[in-house]
Amino acid sequence: MIDHVGFAVSDLERSRAFYLAALAPLGIALLMEVGPERTQASGTALGFGKDDHPFFWIGDNERVGEGTHIAFTVDDRATVDTFHAAALAAGGTDNGAPGIRAHYHPNYYAAFVLDPDGINVEAVCHRD
Repeated sequence: MIDHVGFAVSDLERSRAFYLAALAPLGIALLMEVGPERTQASGTALGFGKDDHPFFWIGDNERVGEGTHIAFTVDDRATVDTFHAAALAAGGTDNGAPGIRAHYHPNYYAAFVLDPDGINVEAVCHRD
């Protein structure tokens, strides 16, 4: 299952206004605003979603085209580890070894790889 997707935008405030209006009829709202102190990068990311789960992210913390990101939810941490190893063996580039990302939340266990085109692909387990 896809956990979330994110990409870079050229003008965060313009995109914020656009997505607030465009996604409202779908019941999708702005749920989180994450500044550089939490993203560990410059800029800001906005998380839109439903039911307290942000699953659509935009941000000005990367150049447009470089911020493409997709995350897949998995049931356990072992699967995150297996994903990371398999992706590296298939030619991916390490973009964050398996581990806790407490700056997101205490049980955020994830691994990140760049695919052959530089897309940031993540597997994440939200359980302990």
